[in-house]
Amino acid sequence: MASDLSMYQWGEEQCKPSHFYGPAVRDHYLIHYILDGKGRYEDGKNRYILQRGQGFLICPDVLTYYQADEEEPWHYVWVGFNGLQAESYLSQCGLSRERPILNYDCQDEIQWCFKKMMESKQYSWGRENYLLGYLHLLFSYLIQEAHRQGHEILREEEGVFYIKRAIDFIEKNYSRKMKIQDMADHIGLHRSYLYTLFKQELHRSPQEYLIQFRINKACELMKKEELPIGYIAHSVGYEDPLLFSKVFKKVMGKSPSQYRQELKFTRSFYCTKASKAIQ
Repeated sequence: MASDLSMYQWGEEQCKPSHFYGPAVRDHYLIHYILDGKGRYEDGKNRYILQRGQGFLICPDVLTYYQADEEEPWHYVWVGFNGLQAESYLSQCGLSRERPILNYDCQDEIQWCFKKMMESKQYSWGRENYLLGYLHLLFSYLIQEAHRQGHEILREEEGVFYIKRAIDFIEKNYSRKMKIQDMADHIGLHRSYLYTLFKQELHRSPQEYLIQFRINKACELMKKEELPIGYIAHSVGYEDPLLFSKVFKKVMGKSPSQYRQELKFTRSFYCTKASKAIQ
Protein backbone atom coordinates (compact mmCIF):
# COMPACT_ATOMS: atom_id res chain seq x y z
CA MET A 1 0.00 0.00 0.00
CA ALA A 2 1.41 3.39 -1.01
CA SER A 3 2.39 5.75 1.79
CA ASP A 4 2.02 9.52 1.92
CA LEU A 5 5.77 10.02 1.55
CA SER A 6 8.69 7.61 1.16
CA MET A 7 12.42 8.25 1.00
CA TYR A 8 14.30 6.54 -1.83
CA GLN A 9 17.80 7.98 -1.63
CA TRP A 10 19.83 10.95 -0.48
CA GLY A 11 23.42 12.04 -0.79
CA GLU A 12 26.05 14.66 -1.56
CA GLU A 13 28.66 14.86 -4.31
CA GLN A 14 31.46 17.13 -5.41
CA CYS A 15 31.39 16.35 -9.12
CA LYS A 16 34.41 16.14 -11.37
CA PRO A 17 34.60 18.49 -14.39
CA SER A 18 31.98 17.56 -17.04
CA HIS A 19 30.64 14.68 -14.93
CA PHE A 20 27.19 13.76 -16.23
CA TYR A 21 24.24 11.49 -15.61
CA GLY A 22 21.76 10.31 -18.25
CA PRO A 23 19.88 10.55 -20.41
CA ALA A 24 17.82 8.42 -18.01
CA VAL A 25 14.33 7.97 -16.60
CA ARG A 26 13.55 7.64 -12.87
CA ASP A 27 10.58 6.02 -11.18
CA HIS A 28 10.48 8.60 -8.37
CA TYR A 29 11.04 12.31 -7.69
CA LEU A 30 14.51 13.76 -7.14
CA ILE A 31 15.54 17.21 -5.97
CA HIS A 32 19.14 18.30 -6.52
CA TYR A 33 20.34 21.46 -4.75
CA ILE A 34 23.60 23.16 -5.80
CA LEU A 35 25.90 24.17 -2.95
CA ASP A 36 28.66 25.47 -5.22
CA GLY A 37 29.76 25.51 -8.87
CA LYS A 38 27.72 25.31 -12.04
CA GLY A 39 26.17 22.85 -14.48
CA ARG A 40 23.31 22.25 -16.85
CA TYR A 41 20.04 20.33 -16.61
CA GLU A 42 17.88 19.12 -19.52
CA ASP A 43 14.40 17.62 -19.27
CA GLY A 44 13.60 16.95 -22.93
CA LYS A 45 11.83 20.29 -23.37
CA ASN A 46 14.25 22.84 -21.95
CA ARG A 47 17.89 23.31 -21.06
CA TYR A 48 18.82 25.20 -17.87
CA ILE A 49 22.22 26.57 -16.84
CA LEU A 50 22.26 26.48 -13.04
CA GLN A 51 24.57 27.58 -10.25
CA ARG A 52 25.00 27.86 -6.49
CA GLY A 53 21.71 28.52 -4.67
CA GLN A 54 19.59 26.86 -7.35
CA GLY A 55 18.24 23.36 -7.76
CA PHE A 56 16.25 21.18 -10.13
CA LEU A 57 13.43 18.70 -9.87
CA ILE A 58 13.43 15.37 -11.70
CA CYS A 59 9.94 13.87 -12.11
CA PRO A 60 9.08 10.19 -12.57
CA ASP A 61 9.03 8.87 -16.15
CA VAL A 62 10.71 11.99 -17.56
CA LEU A 63 13.88 11.59 -19.62
CA THR A 64 16.55 13.88 -18.09
CA TYR A 65 20.22 14.68 -18.43
CA TYR A 66 22.50 16.79 -16.25
CA GLN A 67 26.18 17.65 -16.43
CA ALA A 68 28.71 19.52 -14.31
CA ASP A 69 30.48 22.56 -15.75
CA GLU A 70 33.92 21.90 -17.19
CA GLU A 71 35.65 24.73 -15.29
CA GLU A 72 33.46 25.10 -12.18
CA PRO A 73 31.85 21.68 -11.61
CA TRP A 74 28.96 21.73 -9.23
CA HIS A 75 28.85 20.39 -5.72
CA TYR A 76 25.29 19.30 -4.87
CA VAL A 77 23.11 17.39 -2.46
CA TRP A 78 20.12 15.34 -3.54
CA VAL A 79 17.10 13.53 -2.16
CA GLY A 80 14.82 11.03 -3.89
CA PHE A 81 11.26 10.38 -2.74
CA ASN A 82 7.75 9.45 -3.78
CA GLY A 83 4.31 8.90 -2.26
CA LEU A 84 0.69 9.97 -2.34
CA GLN A 85 1.48 13.47 -1.03
CA ALA A 86 4.68 14.06 -3.01
CA GLU A 87 3.05 16.01 -5.84
CA SER A 88 1.07 18.14 -3.40
CA TYR A 89 4.19 19.05 -1.38
CA LEU A 90 6.08 19.91 -4.56
CA SER A 91 3.21 22.09 -5.77
CA GLN A 92 3.41 24.06 -2.51
CA CYS A 93 7.12 24.53 -3.21
CA GLY A 94 6.25 25.98 -6.61
CA LEU A 95 7.76 22.92 -8.33
CA SER A 96 6.27 20.69 -11.03
CA ARG A 97 7.08 19.02 -14.35
CA GLU A 98 6.55 22.40 -16.03
CA ARG A 99 8.41 24.37 -13.31
CA PRO A 100 11.42 22.23 -12.36
CA ILE A 101 13.82 24.95 -11.12
CA LEU A 102 14.06 26.20 -7.54
CA ASN A 103 15.94 29.18 -6.13
CA TYR A 104 16.89 29.13 -2.46
CA ASP A 105 19.51 31.52 -1.13
CA CYS A 106 19.81 30.32 2.47
CA GLN A 107 22.07 27.28 2.13
CA ASP A 108 22.55 26.73 5.86
CA GLU A 109 19.03 25.33 6.31
CA ILE A 110 19.35 22.96 3.34
CA GLN A 111 22.81 21.76 4.36
CA TRP A 112 21.67 21.23 7.95
CA CYS A 113 18.77 19.02 6.78
CA PHE A 114 21.11 16.90 4.68
CA LYS A 115 23.70 16.75 7.45
CA LYS A 116 21.02 15.30 9.75
CA MET A 117 19.98 12.83 7.03
CA MET A 118 23.58 11.62 6.76
CA GLU A 119 23.62 11.08 10.52
CA SER A 120 20.76 8.58 10.16
CA LYS A 121 23.37 5.89 9.50
CA GLN A 122 23.98 5.68 13.24
CA TYR A 123 20.37 4.63 13.92
CA SER A 124 19.44 0.96 13.78
CA TRP A 125 15.83 1.48 14.83
CA GLY A 126 13.41 4.17 13.74
CA ARG A 127 15.71 5.25 10.92
CA GLU A 128 12.91 5.65 8.36
CA ASN A 129 10.92 7.91 10.69
CA TYR A 130 14.05 9.95 11.42
CA LEU A 131 14.70 10.49 7.69
CA LEU A 132 11.09 11.35 6.92
CA GLY A 133 11.15 13.93 9.71
CA TYR A 134 14.00 15.80 8.02
CA LEU A 135 12.45 15.38 4.57
CA HIS A 136 9.29 17.05 5.91
CA LEU A 137 11.43 19.80 7.43
CA LEU A 138 13.18 20.30 4.09
CA PHE A 139 9.79 20.70 2.40
CA SER A 140 8.78 23.16 5.10
CA TYR A 141 11.80 25.38 4.29
CA LEU A 142 11.16 25.18 0.54
CA ILE A 143 7.45 25.97 0.93
CA GLN A 144 8.17 28.99 3.12
CA GLU A 145 10.73 30.26 0.62
CA ALA A 146 8.37 29.73 -2.32
CA HIS A 147 5.71 31.85 -0.63
CA ARG A 148 8.26 34.48 0.42
CA GLN A 149 9.34 34.82 -3.21
CA GLY A 150 5.71 35.06 -4.29
CA HIS A 151 5.69 31.85 -6.30
CA GLU A 152 2.31 31.58 -7.96
CA ILE A 153 0.45 28.57 -6.66
CA LEU A 154 -2.74 29.23 -8.58
CA ARG A 155 -5.51 30.47 -6.34
CA GLU A 156 -7.74 27.52 -7.22
CA GLU A 157 -4.93 25.07 -6.41
CA GLU A 158 -4.24 26.90 -3.16
CA GLY A 159 -7.95 26.83 -2.30
CA VAL A 160 -8.18 23.09 -2.96
CA PHE A 161 -5.04 22.49 -0.90
CA TYR A 162 -6.41 24.32 2.15
CA ILE A 163 -9.83 22.68 1.81
CA LYS A 164 -8.18 19.25 1.80
CA ARG A 165 -6.28 20.14 4.95
CA ALA A 166 -9.46 21.39 6.59
CA ILE A 167 -11.37 18.21 5.72
CA ASP A 168 -8.48 16.11 7.01
CA PHE A 169 -8.64 18.07 10.29
CA ILE A 170 -12.39 17.43 10.54
CA GLU A 171 -11.99 13.72 9.86
CA LYS A 172 -9.46 13.44 12.68
CA ASN A 173 -11.23 15.67 15.19
CA TYR A 174 -15.00 15.49 14.56
CA SER A 175 -15.49 13.26 17.61
CA ARG A 176 -13.92 15.85 19.91
CA LYS A 177 -15.09 19.24 21.06
CA MET A 178 -13.76 21.55 18.36
CA LYS A 179 -14.37 25.01 16.97
CA ILE A 180 -13.94 26.35 13.47
CA GLN A 181 -11.28 28.65 14.92
CA ASP A 182 -9.31 25.54 15.94
CA MET A 183 -9.39 24.40 12.32
CA ALA A 184 -8.32 27.80 11.02
CA ASP A 185 -5.45 27.95 13.51
CA HIS A 186 -4.28 24.46 12.57
CA ILE A 187 -4.26 25.30 8.85
CA GLY A 188 -2.78 28.76 9.37
CA LEU A 189 -5.59 30.79 7.82
CA HIS A 190 -7.79 33.59 9.08
CA ARG A 191 -11.24 32.24 9.92
CA SER A 192 -12.99 34.56 7.46
CA TYR A 193 -10.72 33.43 4.59
CA LEU A 194 -11.37 29.78 5.49
CA TYR A 195 -15.11 30.54 5.34
CA THR A 196 -14.67 32.12 1.89
CA LEU A 197 -12.75 29.09 0.58
CA PHE A 198 -15.42 26.66 1.81
CA LYS A 199 -18.15 28.72 0.16
CA GLN A 200 -16.19 28.88 -3.10
CA GLU A 201 -15.16 25.23 -3.26
CA LEU A 202 -17.95 23.36 -1.41
CA HIS A 203 -20.82 25.88 -1.46
CA ARG A 204 -21.28 25.61 2.29
CA SER A 205 -19.65 27.07 5.39
CA PRO A 206 -17.07 25.17 7.47
CA GLN A 207 -19.66 24.85 10.25
CA GLU A 208 -22.24 23.39 7.85
CA TYR A 209 -19.68 20.92 6.53
CA LEU A 210 -18.70 19.86 10.07
CA ILE A 211 -22.34 19.35 11.10
CA GLN A 212 -23.11 17.31 7.97
CA PHE A 213 -19.98 15.20 8.51
CA ARG A 214 -20.94 14.48 12.12
CA ILE A 215 -24.52 13.58 11.24
CA ASN A 216 -23.33 11.27 8.44
CA LYS A 217 -21.11 9.49 10.97
CA ALA A 218 -24.04 9.30 13.39
CA CYS A 219 -26.18 7.67 10.71
CA GLU A 220 -23.50 5.03 10.22
CA LEU A 221 -23.42 4.35 13.96
CA MET A 222 -27.23 4.06 14.08
CA LYS A 223 -26.86 0.71 12.32
CA LYS A 224 -25.28 -0.66 15.52
CA GLU A 225 -28.43 -1.35 17.49
CA GLU A 226 -26.55 -1.98 20.72
CA LEU A 227 -25.37 1.66 20.80
CA PRO A 228 -27.73 4.02 22.70
CA ILE A 229 -28.38 7.32 20.96
CA GLY A 230 -26.67 9.19 23.81
CA TYR A 231 -23.46 7.23 23.16
CA ILE A 232 -23.70 8.01 19.46
CA ALA A 233 -24.07 11.71 20.26
CA HIS A 234 -20.83 11.64 22.31
CA SER A 235 -19.08 9.64 19.59
CA VAL A 236 -19.66 12.35 16.98
CA GLY A 237 -18.71 15.32 19.13
CA TYR A 238 -21.95 16.31 20.92
CA GLU A 239 -21.75 16.38 24.71
CA ASP A 240 -25.44 17.26 25.00
CA PRO A 241 -27.72 14.50 23.57
CA LEU A 242 -30.62 17.00 23.35
CA LEU A 243 -28.56 19.33 21.17
CA PHE A 244 -27.54 16.35 19.06
CA SER A 245 -31.20 15.36 18.56
CA LYS A 246 -32.10 18.91 17.59
CA VAL A 247 -29.29 19.16 15.04
CA PHE A 248 -29.98 15.66 13.71
CA LYS A 249 -33.64 16.47 13.10
CA LYS A 250 -32.75 19.72 11.37
CA VAL A 251 -30.39 17.94 8.99
CA MET A 252 -32.28 14.66 8.44
CA GLY A 253 -35.87 15.86 8.84
CA LYS A 254 -36.55 13.35 11.60
CA SER A 255 -35.35 12.60 15.12
CA PRO A 256 -32.57 10.07 15.80
CA SER A 257 -35.09 7.61 17.27
CA GLN A 258 -37.35 7.94 14.21
CA TYR A 259 -34.37 7.43 11.91
CA ARG A 260 -33.32 4.30 13.78
CA GLN A 261 -36.88 2.96 13.75
CA GLU A 262 -37.10 3.41 9.98
CA LEU A 263 -33.71 1.78 9.65
CA LYS A 264 -34.94 -1.27 11.55
CA PHE A 265 -38.11 -1.42 9.45
CA THR A 266 -36.18 -1.22 6.19
CA ARG A 267 -33.75 -3.90 7.31
CA SER A 268 -36.60 -6.15 8.45
CA PHE A 269 -38.48 -5.61 5.17
CA TYR A 270 -35.54 -6.62 3.00
CA CYS A 271 -34.69 -9.60 5.22
CA THR A 272 -38.29 -10.86 4.90
CA LYS A 273 -38.25 -10.31 1.15
CA ALA A 274 -34.97 -12.18 0.80
CA SER A 275 -36.27 -15.05 2.93
CA LYS A 276 -39.36 -15.44 0.72
CA ALA A 277 -37.24 -15.37 -2.40
CA ILE A 278 -35.13 -18.24 -1.07
CA GLN A 279 -38.21 -20.31 -0.24
